[in-house]
Amino acid sequence: MQRLTGKWAKVIAIVSISILSIGSYAAELPDFTELIAEHSPAVVKITAVSKGEIAQAPQNLPPNMDGLPDIFRELLERRQMPRDRGSLGSGFIISSDGYVLTNDHVVDRMDTITVILSDQREYTATLVGSDERSDLALLKIDANNLPTLSLAKDETLKVGQWVVAIGSPFGLDYSASAGIVSAIGRSIPSAHRESNYVPFIQTDVAINPGNSGGPLFNMDGEVVGINSQIYSPSGGSVGLSFAIPSSLAIDVVAQLKDKGRVDRGWLGVMIQDVDKDLASSLGMDKPVGALISEVDEQGPAAKSGLKAGDLIIKFNGSDVHTSSDLPYLVGRTTPKTKVPVVIMRKGKEQTLSVTVGILPVSPEEAAARPASAPAQSTVDALGLIVAPLEQTQRGGAEAGVVVRDVKPRSPAAEAGLQVGDVITQLAFTDIKSPADYAKVVKGLPKNEPQAIRFYRQGRSVFRSVILK
Repeated sequence: MQRLTGKWAKVIAIVSISILSIGSYAAELPDFTELIAEHSPAVVKITAVSKGEIAQAPQNLPPNMDGLPDIFRELLERRQMPRDRGSLGSGFIISSDGYVLTNDHVVDRMDTITVILSDQREYTATLVGSDERSDLALLKIDANNLPTLSLAKDETLKVGQWVVAIGSPFGLDYSASAGIVSAIGRSIPSAHRESNYVPFIQTDVAINPGNSGGPLFNMDGEVVGINSQIYSPSGGSVGLSFAIPSSLAIDVVAQLKDKGRVDRGWLGVMIQDVDKDLASSLGMDKPVGALISEVDEQGPAAKSGLKAGDLIIKFNGSDVHTSSDLPYLVGRTTPKTKVPVVIMRKGKEQTLSVTVGILPVSPEEAAARPASAPAQSTVDALGLIVAPLEQTQRGGAEAGVVVRDVKPRSPAAEAGLQVGDVITQLAFTDIKSPADYAKVVKGLPKNEPQAIRFYRQGRSVFRSVILK
């Protein structure tokens, strides 16, 4: 056999080493088959439907449509037909007696929620509670001895770690995809949330519509996140997906199970990031922390001595690197507890003891919360279902009833009332309870405009409503 010498021998040696290196990396690639086979039975598919709403009535319709050609009459009638709204997502079973975790946006304002197990059994689910700010919802189905998944309690997830998602993208049941953790603690602003209370896990796992609410696993088979959002100009996966950390979900689930809602800590401040020059003026070597730009005079921060211009650098023992860190740290703190807050004030470091308050909720969130006393079980003559007003639902109103449902085409709907509105007066009579409201409604004359006053997003509004 001829022996190679010189440069060809070196080339072959380098190629051989490269092949061996590739082989060694390939040998270390994870095998997901056992994880998927063991844990996919606890992953569920969720379909939800909202009852049809009447489309906006066409303007200037002829009083008698009998003379119209069939095609035009049919088009006009279709515009006024009820239209159902549907939603598709994923979820997973967290207890053998039928508790299921999913995303809030999968089941938000849905009338019927169906949970489909891996063996194709279907159950109508009850919404135990939901939390818009964390985008989590807890469901309950009437079943026992179900397979379950466990939520990871620690926060040891690292960038580069392998993770696996199982769900129903585009309705394709129990599809699995894998990738790595791209980043942790991501802050994603949302138009419908005042602040971000979720430090998202960013991954490059292929997540698509329908995966929402499904589990994200580590290689130990623990659920480390709940898939929630994707960044996609096209609507499909582009390698930027975001999951809610399981450590946050554990607390949310416990509160939803206990009281059907989530109470969060609140300071009552407006905050912003600091740049290099601003940090220098505040006596800092580098730009870190959350700068208080405004303080609610009636909020917990003001009562505890925090002022505009204070730079929060540590909250309850945790460092505040940027302003986006603070809402999560405050939100996870149990209301009415005292915590140490380290600030920079006029170039000097100080530590204040701050009593954390309870985060007020919007009327929309309040409407989704279970009331402490039962709501009406049926729609009244105005087309409303109302419930007692809780302290956290007031939205500027001192007393009243909160609207839980509005019947389409009803007098209330025509007057413009919406779910979450707080009714404080009807026919110039003060409303302080559902009993007051029911008494006034019962005495309303027909076909006569009556003044109705309600609060919406903190503003008082007057409209007229006509009982027909």
